[in-house]
Amino acid sequence: MRTTAFDPQALRKRAVGALVDARKRTRVLTDCVEDPDLTAQHSPLMSPLVWDLAHIGNQEEQWLLRAVGGHEGLRPDIDKVYDAFEHPRAERPSLPLLPPAEARAYVAEVRDRVLEVLERTPLEGDDELVRAGFAFGMIAQHEQQHDETMLVTHQLRRGPAALTAPPPPPASADAAGLPAEVLVPGGPFTMGTSTEPWSLDNERPAHRRTLPDFFLDTLPVGNGAYLEFMADGGYEDPRWWHPAGWSFVREHSLRAPLFWRREGRQWVRRRFGEVEPVPLDEPVLHVSWYEADAYARWRGRRLPTEAEWEKAARYDPATGRSRRYPWGEPDPVPALANLGQRHLRAAPLGAYPEGASPLGVRQLIGDVWEWTSSDFLPYPGFTAFPYREYSAVFFGGDHKVLRGGSFAADPVVCRGTFRNWDLPVRRQIFSGFRTARDAEPEAAR
Repeated sequence: MRTTAFDPQALRKRAVGALVDARKRTRVLTDCVEDPDLTAQHSPLMSPLVWDLAHIGNQEEQWLLRAVGGHEGLRPDIDKVYDAFEHPRAERPSLPLLPPAEARAYVAEVRDRVLEVLERTPLEGDDELVRAGFAFGMIAQHEQQHDETMLVTHQLRRGPAALTAPPPPPASADAAGLPAEVLVPGGPFTMGTSTEPWSLDNERPAHRRTLPDFFLDTLPVGNGAYLEFMADGGYEDPRWWHPAGWSFVREHSLRAPLFWRREGRQWVRRRFGEVEPVPLDEPVLHVSWYEADAYARWRGRRLPTEAEWEKAARYDPATGRSRRYPWGEPDPVPALANLGQRHLRAAPLGAYPEGASPLGVRQLIGDVWEWTSSDFLPYPGFTAFPYREYSAVFFGGDHKVLRGGSFAADPVVCRGTFRNWDLPVRRQIFSGFRTARDAEPEAAR
């Protein structure tokens, strides 16, 4: 939602809806397994699910009850236990965590009080923390981000399937005839935002960028195409790999995306407790930045920069303006993008034609997070708000930017300006990619 003339009642209703939706999803992710699964650490890369649950409540308490509501606090004694910067994930099982029943009661009590705070808090004025409901939107986004993290934990978890969802829609009838790439015209465009009331600090401020012409894949790279890279010895040829990526491949004996394995003459994958043949017509998933970069080099292409990705996703050549989303200004709905855990997989390549950009690029929002070539850096004029630990401490060359969201990302955290980031070795996240290339001068004319 974008607005300059704030409607407090509409904003309050939106904030309540975002908080309620996030909590419904949190319950789905934590009520579907027994307590031993909640307290177990299913991978050293992830926290126990019960840690995420109580951390969600603790962040909500700190920001909405204390900072906004002026309460002394329900459980200040657990602040350090649930401080994500105090304790690496691998150490969290050894902490004095709230047991599942106590964690559930805690987050429920916090939420009851938060809704009372929201009802009486003015959403107008000069206080940036509450103006337009920012703090409430920030916490709803925080919970949804942890919900996606918990869904990653579910993917890493061994044992029978605990979650179910219907399949996504099929590819459109014209998918087979789509061009392999589209030309994105060069020139200036507006990157980032200064008007989206719930945008986070690293999305701000809006600023002008100028790019040369370039080509971008119409669709994300699919499993079938990635299998060609594998069959051509892609994981055995150092020519395609960043030096650190080649070391990573050798050290971990990588031969395929995470969760894939060979069974006879067929590749299969494990997906939320089920084993199935790798679907050739879906975007490749669970690949690191190094794998995405190697594939692009093998194809004689490259990963798009973050600015290229955003221009392809937001720029409207007819008006010269940057849209909120590829399809325009409206919030995402199911016909436009695969978001919000409605489906537990990416949609087939060529799905969601109504969500295409003006240039015809599809599936830029939802399905898989898309690696870009860019380091995670601040925009010109960046100001940390409301705390440095959300973005500023991650800036630099260690983290690469991902864009577009995944089937596990909720619409409240998935804007055309939203920036995700992670280490280039990460594979457990719901990450894929598409490739780009420079436009030859004659192609651009």
